[in-house]
Amino acid sequence: MNTLRNKVQLIGNLGNDPEIINLESGKMLAKFSIATNESYKNTKGEKITDTQWHNIVAWGKTAEIVEKYVTKGKEIAIEGKLTTRSWEDKEGMKRYTTEVVCNELLMLGK
Repeated sequence: MNTLRNKVQLIGNLGNDPEIINLESGKMLAKFSIATNESYKNTKGEKITDTQWHNIVAWGKTAEIVEKYVTKGKEIAIEGKLTTRSWEDKEGMKRYTTEVVCNELLMLGK
């Protein structure tokens, strides 16, 4: 059960082409977002679709695969862990973001 403590699995579509960053250390970073959809019926019986956006980061070999094969609109499955980081913006305000660090990626669809 210890391996399930911080595990995220998502299937969704890319909102934009990934942003690829080559760091001075030689590491590669890929940043992208995916949309997941959930449908349900409201009290009037109307179908409602709720879309959630998830920020994803991938490192190393996974980032290389993202760079070569993953583009806007593609459906993918990812597995990773949730991380939260903080930074100071230009005005000195502390900002936070939560991301999924992807360690496995599966391309779906066509």
